[in-house]
Amino acid sequence: MPKNVSKKTFYVTTPIYYINAKPHIGHAYSTIVADVLARWHRNLGEETFFSVGTDEHGAKIAEASEKQGLPPKEFADIMSEKFRECWKLLNIQYDDLIRTTETRHKESVVSFMQELYKRKFIYQAEYEGWYCKGCEKFLTEKELVSGMCPDHKRPAEWIKEKNYFFKLKKFLPKIQQMICDGDMQIVPKKRENEVLSLLKQNLPDFSVSRQNVRWGIPLPFDPTQTIYVWVEALQNYISILGFSTTAAQQGERFQKFWPADVQIIGKEISKFHCIFWPALLLALALPLPKKFLVGGFFTFDGQKMSKSLGNVLAPKTLVERFGVDGTRFLLLSQFPYGEDGDIALAGCVERYNAHLADNVGNLVSRIGTMIQKYLQGRIETHPEKQIILEETNKSIEERFSALMARDQIQEALLSLFEASTKLNQHIEEVKPWKLAKTHPTILKQHLLSWSHTLHVIGRCLAPFLPNTGERIQRAFRGPEFQNPGILFPKIS
Repeated sequence: MPKNVSKKTFYVTTPIYYINAKPHIGHAYSTIVADVLARWHRNLGEETFFSVGTDEHGAKIAEASEKQGLPPKEFADIMSEKFRECWKLLNIQYDDLIRTTETRHKESVVSFMQELYKRKFIYQAEYEGWYCKGCEKFLTEKELVSGMCPDHKRPAEWIKEKNYFFKLKKFLPKIQQMICDGDMQIVPKKRENEVLSLLKQNLPDFSVSRQNVRWGIPLPFDPTQTIYVWVEALQNYISILGFSTTAAQQGERFQKFWPADVQIIGKEISKFHCIFWPALLLALALPLPKKFLVGGFFTFDGQKMSKSLGNVLAPKTLVERFGVDGTRFLLLSQFPYGEDGDIALAGCVERYNAHLADNVGNLVSRIGTMIQKYLQGRIETHPEKQIILEETNKSIEERFSALMARDQIQEALLSLFEASTKLNQHIEEVKPWKLAKTHPTILKQHLLSWSHTLHVIGRCLAPFLPNTGERIQRAFRGPEFQNPGILFPKIS
């Protein structure tokens, strides 16, 4: 069922986040990256759909809600709202948010699972093995470290129960072929290599249900079993589009936007997304996502974030100090997407001042002041203003677009600050304060040219720093200079 539209479309997804804890900067980072891509593709004139969501079923949620003295659904309502509030705080312009407790998700999942069973890709068997309650997944002996889950640092439990299994092995050769042929891209290359390495490990069929977990979606063909939380969570990417195996009930969104163009995920869930998810889709003859952008691990001041260490950094903490656009910049600019990265709070102040206050912020103020002083606030729209830096402006946009097309998010953002630095240097070389006395006409051409370059920078910057990009564009659009005020107050 490929996309069937005349206008070019773009569909980007974030992982749906587990609601056992509040949003942190790891959640924020992935979601901001998706927001940047969605805004950029909208600016390209593409019909864009950007989905986010919350993962609300499973034993961990039931346990967390019990500790709070709340029914699971009431707990889920409270926690899901915290994510919604966080995305509003960070100016995330998503199109829809899916909750796995919603009826539309449950109906879509039931339809999907029933069809898998009908096509005989699901069978019942007894499972015996190691299970991590924190991950809510089974682990192999190889994955354990001294008998403990490597992520949660606590002993795995030996579990024996009857489950339903999905025939994964049947689809592994096809998935490997599609990755190698580039039909399903995994970016960056190192993450692709990790997935290909997993595919060579003769992965076993996986369980799609649990026997003793009550907070979840019952299997349609055996209500005594609950659909494994991560199996139904993966299906959010199509349930949000209105997927159904019944043609008459198939959502218009699904017809228009599936397959996803980009799915943003973290490397800790790459096996589920890049192997298990494609296998489930292939079983129903559905198109696979075109690309997975796989992010690395986050540390804070050199340490892995954890509740026990008390160093889980909430996005609100950064926003209160650096503002919304300042926070977006600090998260996006510190390391290339796909690499493991560290956020050092002390270094954030220096980075904010150097790039935002002293570079772009100062440049906007500097050129704006000169336009008011020497041009009486008029930015004329005749061709003269494009003469001096026309090639520069073209190269700024071309380089930026090329980096974005290669998914080099950090590099694309920093290229705009390099352009700003060069423009600041050019102003120093031109010495406008001298030209004002000797060659006012030439100064006018320079000022009009610089304002046009700033408008280009603002337009490219808008997907990353929406408020800042819009203020710069509005200021230098003409014919009247619109004073944007201080973009980034210096922080001591």
